[in-house]
Amino acid sequence: MQPPFHRPRRTATTRTLTALALVGAVAGCSTTASTSTDQAKDPTAELLVQVTSVHEATGMTLLEGPTFDADGGLVVVDVTAPPGEPKVLRVDTGSQEVEPVFTNETSAYTSAQFSPSDGRLYLTDFVSGEIDSITPEGDDHTTFFSGDVDGTPMKPDDLAFDEAGNMYVSDTTGHAGPAWEARGRIVRIDGKTAEATVLAENLPAPNGISFSEDFAGLWVSQYAANRVDYLALDEHGTGVETSHAAVHFDGGTSQVDSNAVDAAGNVYQAVHGQPAIFVYSSTGEHLTTISVPPDDAEGLDSATNVAIAQGTTDAYMTVSGNDGGFVYTFDALDEGIRQSNGG
Repeated sequence: MQPPFHRPRRTATTRTLTALALVGAVAGCSTTASTSTDQAKDPTAELLVQVTSVHEATGMTLLEGPTFDADGGLVVVDVTAPPGEPKVLRVDTGSQEVEPVFTNETSAYTSAQFSPSDGRLYLTDFVSGEIDSITPEGDDHTTFFSGDVDGTPMKPDDLAFDEAGNMYVSDTTGHAGPAWEARGRIVRIDGKTAEATVLAENLPAPNGISFSEDFAGLWVSQYAANRVDYLALDEHGTGVETSHAAVHFDGGTSQVDSNAVDAAGNVYQAVHGQPAIFVYSSTGEHLTTISVPPDDAEGLDSATNVAIAQGTTDAYMTVSGNDGGFVYTFDALDEGIRQSNGG
């Protein structure tokens, strides 16, 4: 859902696959690399607000899924929140106030997106393989999709909506195994019937997924291969015509996580294993790297997702680690569009 306005950005005074703490199990991802040739020109993000602290029950916190609601509020999920603690939260980027939106006993939500067709918030549940939805206020919790896909359970990590409200989901099955055991998929789920179709399979644990700025294709972050692929879709968006490896990430022990796209088609690649966002042009040129301040980095080990407010260059990254879960802010290279919500 496209927000009609966005609150002005303020300077704060004062981290998929993503590490996944399932309410019964945790699946993680892991470090320090930079491809920038001129670090002096790379921007440093500013702390906006601390959203969560490490949970005693799970031993961690992990913010994901930044997406803007119709009123300009930044909605995030805490993957590792235990039963009873907020699993969906809203951040007022102006006042830096944080409020709980939704929780339940069992889910581990790894991403959040508002549907352009019904305005509801859709959440991928890594534990059950389901996709749930709630109202923007956190009410009317329902399960939109459940069950196997072509006879195999799904591990839904991130999702993106096309213009008609159909879902494109990264199934990161195999994320905890070796890269050569590629079992991941890209799954399309019809926005009206919830019918699931496999668009691509035998992938190395796909994580991030975003449409290109013109909806002609998908940028898919292959977590186990440390690369970003481009999947060109047919005119109906129901099949992949061609695909190729588009960006290779030299991340060492860190790995590609979620991604987002701005109005110019630049790809903002989040990383698990270092608190930084790497930005690439649509032709694969590394443009810049956004990092947290050096004094903050010691207690933060992942910047797993990013969102840019529509019609502005106000960008926000979810950053987590032993110090807690935070939102940092920086200036994007171009304006945000609907694909600028991290999938």
